[in-house]
Amino acid sequence: MNHVRMPGVVVVLAASLAIVGCGKKEEPKAAAPAPAPAAAAPAAKPEVVVKIGHVAPLTGPIAHLGKDNENGARLAVDDANAKKVEIDGKVIKFELLGEDDQADPKTGTVVAQKLVDAKVAGVVGHLNSGTTIPASAIYNQAGVPQISPSATNPKYTQQGFNTTFRVMANDIQQGSVVGTYAVKDMGAKKVAIIDDRTAYGQGLADEVEKAAKAAGATVVAREFTNDKATDFKAILTKIKAKNPDVIFLGGMDAVGGPMLKQMRELGIKAKFTTGDGGCTPELVKLAGAASEGVICTQAGLPVDKLPNGQKFVEDFTKKYGQIQIYSPYSYDAVMVLVDSMKRANSTDPVKYLPEVGKTSYDGVTGKIEFDEKGDIKNGAITVFEIKDGKLATLKTEGGTASAK
Repeated sequence: MNHVRMPGVVVVLAASLAIVGCGKKEEPKAAAPAPAPAAAAPAAKPEVVVKIGHVAPLTGPIAHLGKDNENGARLAVDDANAKKVEIDGKVIKFELLGEDDQADPKTGTVVAQKLVDAKVAGVVGHLNSGTTIPASAIYNQAGVPQISPSATNPKYTQQGFNTTFRVMANDIQQGSVVGTYAVKDMGAKKVAIIDDRTAYGQGLADEVEKAAKAAGATVVAREFTNDKATDFKAILTKIKAKNPDVIFLGGMDAVGGPMLKQMRELGIKAKFTTGDGGCTPELVKLAGAASEGVICTQAGLPVDKLPNGQKFVEDFTKKYGQIQIYSPYSYDAVMVLVDSMKRANSTDPVKYLPEVGKTSYDGVTGKIEFDEKGDIKNGAITVFEIKDGKLATLKTEGGTASAK
């Protein structure tokens, strides 16, 4: 019987297959193509911080006006930064340095020096003429452009400084309108004048007196108080004896509100008029029903007549609430500084200062151009009457728009 040794055959066959398998050479896989070098990203332009100063009273009785000014400037800085302004090949990030001068001339000079030391490229402010004028000497010595959105005393731009500018009409223009309106439109034959002895209040009162006399009225009383006073009954009692047709106050709303209440308590029938410092929603709040019928002026156009102001009004009120008075002018003051830097292609005050005087800028408050002193050309004055607790426009003189 033959024996078949199958296991051995299987082993040999398996080994043969293994040898054949080991001897087969695999083709190498094609190498993946090298990735193309990435395109070099454009180099980011350097960002440079440029500081702009702002000064106004942020504490005290007119802090609401100071904050209104500052908020207008802050909105302008935000808008400028959103546009990624490029100057001299650099992206500029503007930063607002806000300071509180407490409406005090001495404090005003202290914070002015503080801003100069901080190397600000320009300053918006101050709010009050009494702080703006002494501070302007410090900015002038440092060669820093200063644009006030609200200081209306003519002396500010009559000092011969090439660093001083303002974006609203001055008190010569405003006082003329107020004094003439009191006589021609309000029928005043006898006028009593009170001022708060600040540079603003006294300066405006002087101009009103000139205009009222020139229009044919008699000034039967000229009294004064101070910007911190709250009791006016002594001077009002003296004025009542003169029986004036119109009483004018050169001062701010913090004085005007209590004064109006005390006038009514004393039974004084004279009509009351005041300038831009008292022509605010705050006056209505402070005086209540006694503010009804008050005639007041603002050195500028009414908010609803601002030529390019609709977006500003919407943005401001959404972010900060009700506009008091000067915030549109603070906004424009910042934008004039920025526009001047762009035209000079420099943020260095030495280089861009000459461009400020050459400004021709369409701001939210209208066309902004300066005369040789730094005053705005064609500044508008608007006359208002307080009706039902709100400022109602009566007429506007000058400016780039009219409201009658």
